[in-house]
Order: sequence, then structure tokens, then C-alpha cells
Amino acid sequence: MEKISKAQVKLVKSLQQKKFRDELGLFVAEGDKCVSELRKSFELIHLYREGENATRTEIEQMSGLKAPQGVIGVFRKSPITNHQSSITNYQLPITNLTLALDAIQDPGNLGTIIRTCDWFGVHDIFCSLDTADCYSPKVVQATMGALARVRVHYVDLPKWLKEQKCPIIGTLLEGRDMYEKPLPKEGIIVMGNEGNGISQEVRALVTNPIRIPSYPKNAETSESLNVSIATAIVLAEFRRV
Repeated sequence: MEKISKAQVKLVKSLQQKKFRDELGLFVAEGDKCVSELRKSFELIHLYREGENATRTEIEQMSGLKAPQGVIGVFRKSPITNHQSSITNYQLPITNLTLALDAIQDPGNLGTIIRTCDWFGVHDIFCSLDTADCYSPKVVQATMGALARVRVHYVDLPKWLKEQKCPIIGTLLEGRDMYEKPLPKEGIIVMGNEGNGISQEVRALVTNPIRIPSYPKNAETSESLNVSIATAIVLAEFRRV
């Protein structure tokens, strides 16, 4: 294996910042499992392993984790994931479920959502341009390698939704109880921002508003569910039917 240089340590450390990930077209992952999974779908540029080609000190300098796992991989970003993209001609296969994310900000939430989509066989996520970067180290770690199997697209979300010819299912507080009637077998499920929910512009395009009911009904409960938990509940119900 290659020996590490000071310049390489500096480069890997710089990938903690989005501007350098965008400039270099690279991202970083840590841990044996995450790196191994990502190698199946992404080009591995550098691999650093403690005790083989990197010292503990070098691993700690490059790592974004409080407790580095001893393995760091540098990968080339996928060409289909582009924050400047304005994909408007992607036609959703009629047998598929697809997820749309409207301004999800927390990297941990986004990573968990990507991992949840992998579990439930949802292979495409379309994100608004102000959604967190899927190549953020915190997102990558939270996916546990699921980023290798789930394609993440960044689009002008309202514009893209207007061009789709399928049900657009939005999770809204005023939506109908999702357990009361059968759900569509295909469509786009929209999940909204952690604090503000789905934006007004996107809300206007929702054709099937639904909500996750609390239990018991009308009881005093938390104001809302965490968006990654809500996504898992909704996808589980869609896959059940």
C-alpha cells in the first residue's frame, strides 16, 4: 500500500468541508464496513489503514470522528449527484416508489433516510437544492454504506415535481390518516424540513396529502416526529400494502 504524505493528510482533512468536496469531486468515508460497501459503487482513490500505511496520529489528523476507526477511504463522487443539477426529464418508473426531500438540513437525518430507503428498496431520492450534502462525512457515516445503492439527485424540486406524471404524496398535518384508506402503489413521497415541514411551493403540488396519526387519537403528544423516523414509518406502510 502507498505511504501517506503530509499533502495527502491535508487533502483528506479538507474534505470535511463542502467547498473542497465540490472543487475536487471527492468525499471521505471511515470504517471497514462503510468503506467496503462504498467500493462496490464508487471509485476508490486512496485507502488509509492504521498500522499499514498510516500512523494513529495521521488517522486522527484526517478523521472527522471523535473516535477514529482506523480505516479511511477517499472516493470519487458520482457524476449523477450534482448540487447544480436541474433534472427535469427524469420519468419515474410506474412500479417504483421515489422519495423527495424538501430542505432536510440535519446530516444525521439525511444519512438515516438514505439508509432507510436502502432497506425498503427505494433507489432514488430527489432533494431540493438546499437539502444537506449527501457527501458530508456525517451523512456518509450515517448511511453505513447505503449510499452505494441509493442514488441521490439534487434538483429544483418544485420544477421537477411539476413534470412528473404520478401521485405526489405529501406528509402534512392536515392530511388524511394514512391507515384509513389504501395507499397508491407508486408515486413520489415528499418529506419536509425538520422545523417547517413541506414548503408552500411544494405543498401546492401535493396530490395525496397524508399524515401519521398519533395514538391514541386526539391525545396530547409531541408536536411532530423526527423526519427520519417519519420516513421509516411511511415507507414501511407503503411496502406493507
